[in-house]
Amino acid sequence: MLPVTLLILLPLLGAITALLIPSNQKRPWVLPVVACLHLALSFIAVCYSTESSTNDWIHLDAIGKVFLLEFSLLFCACSFYAIDYLQYRHERDNRVLCSGMLVCLSAMSLTVVAHHLGLLWLAIETTTLTMAPMVYFNHNARSIEATWKYMLICSVGIALALLGILFLAYSTVVAGLEPSLILEELQGYASRLPKVWLNAAFIFMLVGYGTKMGLAPMHTWKPDAYGEAPGIVGAMMAGGLANCGFLGLIRIYQICMHSGDVRFFHYVLTGMGLFSIAVAALFLVRQTDFKRMLAYSSVEHMGLFTLALGLGGKALFGAMLHIIANGLGKGVMFLISGNIHRAFASKNMELAQGTMKRAPWSGALFLLGFFGLTGSPPFATFASEFSIFSGALEQGHLLIAITLAILLSVAFLGMSFTVLPVVFGDPPAKRQRTKYKDTILLIAPSMTLLILLAIIGIWLPSPLLDILNSATALLEVPK
Repeated sequence: MLPVTLLILLPLLGAITALLIPSNQKRPWVLPVVACLHLALSFIAVCYSTESSTNDWIHLDAIGKVFLLEFSLLFCACSFYAIDYLQYRHERDNRVLCSGMLVCLSAMSLTVVAHHLGLLWLAIETTTLTMAPMVYFNHNARSIEATWKYMLICSVGIALALLGILFLAYSTVVAGLEPSLILEELQGYASRLPKVWLNAAFIFMLVGYGTKMGLAPMHTWKPDAYGEAPGIVGAMMAGGLANCGFLGLIRIYQICMHSGDVRFFHYVLTGMGLFSIAVAALFLVRQTDFKRMLAYSSVEHMGLFTLALGLGGKALFGAMLHIIANGLGKGVMFLISGNIHRAFASKNMELAQGTMKRAPWSGALFLLGFFGLTGSPPFATFASEFSIFSGALEQGHLLIAITLAILLSVAFLGMSFTVLPVVFGDPPAKRQRTKYKDTILLIAPSMTLLILLAIIGIWLPSPLLDILNSATALLEVPK
């Protein structure tokens, strides 16, 4: 229990420290110190945490372990990247960004261990609030517009999720049961809960947490927020905050799977997942802003998560593996996109071309990250997406499998039309060269994430495989 508590308290202590440090240059060093300690505590918690009683508000189960590992690894990479990135952006005060990232890490840690749905909702809402000032880091008209859109849409979504939680709580009253919002108790109640109230709770929480995830059609805040936020913030949003929303969806899914008749939930999730992938694939075609391209890629991957839940079976293992694979891949792409943005002072494909000539390391990593993110072998995304695809075939959904293959191919081609010119084109002759240069701390974090993505794709360590299998078992329909 102590490591789990420290996972939440340590980043808060780091945030207070960052607020008190007056120096803009020294403050970012708090991030990697806290990140390394948090990563060490995460490994301890994952290795030594034990099963808790069913009435505990906070404990770490196998699903939480998967998310915790991904969050901590991603944050650690971002923290080292932040040192040189914030030195480069010395004209901006970084107090809010440094402290905000640490508060967000604390809230994400609380999200993975919260087994009381009210506490889970509070943790997810905290991540929404703490991220808003960081989206506004550039302090211009476009960033404030993106911030307001992000706050407005996500706040409406999280309010709908709260309404779904209230419906769920009321369903226990209607059923004459002891009111509870603890996950394990609700799983035991599920078969006795009134269908109409359970279904309503599921729909409201799907829309609410789906907004947080950026599922289509609730995704409209994503292109603006991801496009205007710094690359380091985009990485935390795509690999952290969106996954928090997915974890919220997983928790209501776990309850619904114990209700007996699960066809309604599977149909809705499958339809929403395919729709989100289709919307993303269409908008990825001829996308000229490479940060907005990554936003639509995130919409696509959130659709993959949702589709996997709807399919069940082998696809569930793919979803658990994809949590880690997508988080690592998004970290690579967003951090490197921040480098390219600085190198050309533009996010537009027509003005940011020829990265291999201007910033070779960033160009090479952007290209490899593109393959890693789009499910190309030998990266882990290939294994996870193949598991979801084969899960569809295993369940007899041939049409869904064919549709998925077509949509993923369209998304791959759409992204390639943007990535390849950015990497291999010629730098604009009339555009003045910026002072940006690749440095170790701007390159090494992304390279580390990419190497991990390749290693997991080739070889899954047995402890990680055991965790993924245990997490998958928690999602399966009880027999």
